[in-house]
Amino acid sequence: MNARPLSVSTPAEQGVDASGIQSFLDAVEAAPGIEPHSLMILRHGRLVASGWWAPYAPERPHLLYSLSKSFTATAAGLAAGEGLLDFDDPVIKYFPEFEAEITDPRSRAMLVRHVASMASGHLAETNQDAFQRDRVELVRGFLLIPPDRDPGTVFAYNQPATYTLATIVQRVTGLTLTDYLRPRVLDPLGIGEVAWQQRPAGRDLGFSGLHAPTDAIARLGQLYLQDGVWEGRRLLPSGWVAEATRPHVSNADGTAEGAESDWQQGYGFQFWKSRHGYRGDGAYGQLCLVLPEHDAVIATTAATEQMQELLNLVWRHLLPAFGDTPLSGRDDEALRQRLAGLALPPLTGASEPSAQADSWSGARFSPAGPARADRPKRLTEVLVEAGPNGWILSLDESGARLDLRLGEAGWSIGTDDSVPTAVSGGWTDPDTLRVDVLFLETPHRLAVTCSLTDRTFTAQWYTTPLHGGPLTSLRAPSGSGSPSPSGSGVHARPAPDA
Repeated sequence: MNARPLSVSTPAEQGVDASGIQSFLDAVEAAPGIEPHSLMILRHGRLVASGWWAPYAPERPHLLYSLSKSFTATAAGLAAGEGLLDFDDPVIKYFPEFEAEITDPRSRAMLVRHVASMASGHLAETNQDAFQRDRVELVRGFLLIPPDRDPGTVFAYNQPATYTLATIVQRVTGLTLTDYLRPRVLDPLGIGEVAWQQRPAGRDLGFSGLHAPTDAIARLGQLYLQDGVWEGRRLLPSGWVAEATRPHVSNADGTAEGAESDWQQGYGFQFWKSRHGYRGDGAYGQLCLVLPEHDAVIATTAATEQMQELLNLVWRHLLPAFGDTPLSGRDDEALRQRLAGLALPPLTGASEPSAQADSWSGARFSPAGPARADRPKRLTEVLVEAGPNGWILSLDESGARLDLRLGEAGWSIGTDDSVPTAVSGGWTDPDTLRVDVLFLETPHRLAVTCSLTDRTFTAQWYTTPLHGGPLTSLRAPSGSGSPSPSGSGVHARPAPDA
């Protein structure tokens, strides 16, 4: 379905100072290590500002990483409201086939509310241990790990806890998370197509892997800001928003530094408490900020490891922009024009080699140096070819190729819709080709440099993908609720993410 447009207003009409938004844009674009992809700001239920840094675009889904968890929690709240699950039930009740194996008293005492609030009793992430204990059924592997403390007493960010919650919801509803949410929340909110990675096939991952446009983030945040009511219709159970967004267990370390951290303000049901309001968040800057004190929602997608700094910039520039009364609007038009022209600067380079063109055409390049964590593990060869419509850079992963076209200037949008990409760069000298590759449905950018002198290449991630898999998996799964083209939304062990 096509998403219904959000109600639109000017910043000034809703008491938002456009110059404050401009200051935020200035700060984000100047901040080292922050690559913004999108921004949406809602005030008093109206969209007052939105922009996408080209080549990112409004209609494209974006990998949300752990912001997926807030959608999972929403499904759990709905299932509880329909009487399909009880947050005070033991987790083991929903997995009777593991009953005889799960003998640890703390594991048996773990309640659904404990896995929903990252309070399973474990002191650290259990993802790797759970996967090693059972490579097929992560829930079983998780339940076989005895908690270090009584459930409900300690916080530890823990992917298998959310995966367990997601699996419970899908068991009791008989539907994937996506299919369960579609008629209850996604359609009523006017959210179009979304897609969730699956593991195994047929089971939405839950703790990560949801691909959705920024608009979907903003609408979910607005639904929560409105206490679960949308256009006069209650979508979420009464009381759910308050329960999901209150702190259930402390995650503070008691230090002065911790008091300034937005990751030590408490944790609800798959929502973080912030120094201001609460939020869903995902690795590398996927944020749904709900600010009840300002009657505002801020949605972002980005590529950054400096997530605290990104939040600091929000608090520093956007919070002061929210006023109590309408403004003159003298700065609104300048902001509108700027938002319409946002763009990521392309990597520069010549579109043709200034010399040795014959040597470049058909040249093959091997990896330079030993393997590194920030380099695609499967990338074995890079091929450069002169084509009828320009140069082609082919990334070879053990026989699977991703072909990328080099354009004249700026970002060249890939013509292969199976892996949406944008490429910029070119020859920096006769012997060196440098390109950046944006995987447009993810927060990930790959820098590739080919050296003709020794026929080697280097490839380095700016932000390293947290789900394993080939380059061709860096896209939304093919259809709502469908597994990715490889047959599984996640390859090898699902990696933890923020």
